[in-house]
Formats: sequence, structure tokens, C-alpha cells
Amino acid sequence: MRVTKDMIDPELRLPGAIAARVVGRSRSVDQLRRPGGALFALLSKAPVRGLRKTEVSVPRPDGTDLRLLVVTPPVLRPDAPSVLWIHGGGYAQGSPDAELIVMKSLVDLTGCVVVSPDYRLSGQAPYPAGLDDCYAALLWLRDNTVRLGGRSDQIIVAGASAGGGLTAALTLLARDRGEVRIAFQCPLYPMLDDRETESSRDNDAPVWDQVTNRNAWTLYHAGLDGRSEVPAYAAPARATDLVGLPPTITFVGGIEAFRDETIAYVEKLRAAGVPTEFRLVPGAWHAFDGFTPWTTPSRAAQRWYLGRFVEYVSRYTAPQDRRE
Repeated sequence: MRVTKDMIDPELRLPGAIAARVVGRSRSVDQLRRPGGALFALLSKAPVRGLRKTEVSVPRPDGTDLRLLVVTPPVLRPDAPSVLWIHGGGYAQGSPDAELIVMKSLVDLTGCVVVSPDYRLSGQAPYPAGLDDCYAALLWLRDNTVRLGGRSDQIIVAGASAGGGLTAALTLLARDRGEVRIAFQCPLYPMLDDRETESSRDNDAPVWDQVTNRNAWTLYHAGLDGRSEVPAYAAPARATDLVGLPPTITFVGGIEAFRDETIAYVEKLRAAGVPTEFRLVPGAWHAFDGFTPWTTPSRAAQRWYLGRFVEYVSRYTAPQDRRE
């Protein structure tokens, strides 16, 4: 999908051009392999007030430690939701620290406890390393949520972009293993499909285009050793059975590469009987709400999403199975 100027929302045209320069277009595998970058470094150092932050180390089977960022309101609220927030960055970049402002919006609204894993990025360890880390973080949250001040019967998994893709993969994995029950999920403009779609093919929209998308999937799937079938945990768009997944909230930009895969995922969720709230934002490129929070499309999308989040908090719980 070639994107022309008239396809972009007027308020997002100039910011899109600036974002394309800052982030870069058609990033190579080598460029994606660099986990930092000026933008992520800047976001990680930006002060975010009104939160309490601590860090926890969880041992991996190989003896290394997984860092978890734990975020709570300054004053804990009783019966607060528990959120596992998974950061984005194409599976290859980013960190929990760069998304504190996103976590704060949820904390301010609901008083929730947030745990965000600093999962292994695909440049250092491809699939399934990042997903394994997210699952370890989910188990840790299940076991510690009450101690942190959250509800064990209201564990929510959320994230945007690759964080949304990992959210979808993690809820599939949690359903199949049966060790953690998830109240609902929020995979926002998720990175789900390693195959081309009509919206990803030839896409040259700002921030995330076809070339960058293809190279990010190549890096993430480098650990699959050339197997003929990519598992659904590695690309959730490939899942055929979505029955039993948790209620879902998502939105996506109308001109971004992930548009069609998000719409297809929503359709499959609804066909499987999963309560799903979805919004398509016309003329919006990838992650527009994070880059341009002052614009009308971004404010409207965030207002819609956060409104649905509060509704779902009031509506959905998932008590954990009793463990011996």
C-alpha cells in the first residue's frame, strides 16, 4: 500500500515527516540490531512524576537475570488491577523505561500495579527468548500481585506494536499452558503477521514501512532454523483457534502496515466468541498516538482506548486456579 499525502490525516502530515527523519525509513537488519538509538535513550531518561518505581531480578533457566520494572502509584489503592505491560520496538529495540508515560496513564486512571519485563531483544536472542521472558514475568506477576497491592483475579496483559504482538502471543501461550488466567488483553496496533498483507506490501508510511517490517521479522525469526511452519506463538496471525482467549481491546492506524493483520485478528477473535472492542483511526500512521499526543486523532484514540480500559476493568475478572 503506497501512502500518498492525501491519505494522511492533515494534522499528522508534518509530524509524520519529522518522525520519518528522526526514526529513519527502511531500516536494515543491522540498524535494527542496535537496541538503543537516540529516541529510545531520550524517552528512557525523560522524567515521569507521580509514580513509584522499583526493579526486580528474576532468574532465567540459563542462570542470567531478567529485569522487571515495577510501577505503582505513590499511594496504593485497594483492589487495583495488575497489568503486565510489554514494550514495543519491533522485537529488536526499546525498553520498559522508554514507556513509563504510557504506564502512567493506566496508573492514573485505575491505580493499577504495572510490571514491565526488560525482555531479550531479537538482535541478542531471537524467538522464543523474548516470549519466554514475558511468560516468566507473567508467572512472577501472578505470584506477587497481592504483595504488590494488586488483584490476582484481574491480571491484564497489554502492549503496543511488537509489545502488542507479544501480548497476543503471550495470551495464546497462557491459554494453552493453563497456568495463568488473564482478565483481558490490549494488543494495540500489534505486530502479528510475518507474511505480507495488502496494507504492509509496499507500505512507505512514516515510522514503520515494509522494508523495516520485513527486516524486523527476519531478525526475530532467526532462531526458527528454517523450519517450514512458523508457530503461532512466533507470529500470532498464524493462530487458527482463538477460542478461550481473553476479552480484547485494540486500535490501529488506517494507513499503517499492521492495519490488515489487526483487522483480521479482530475478526477471528469475534468469530471465536471473544468480546472485542476495536477502532480504526483513518489517516493515521504507526504509533501516531505516541509521537503526536497533542493532535486530534491521537487524543481521540487515547480517549477511546482508555475509556474502554476502564470499562473492561469494571467488567472482567479471571480468578486464578488454586495451586497446591
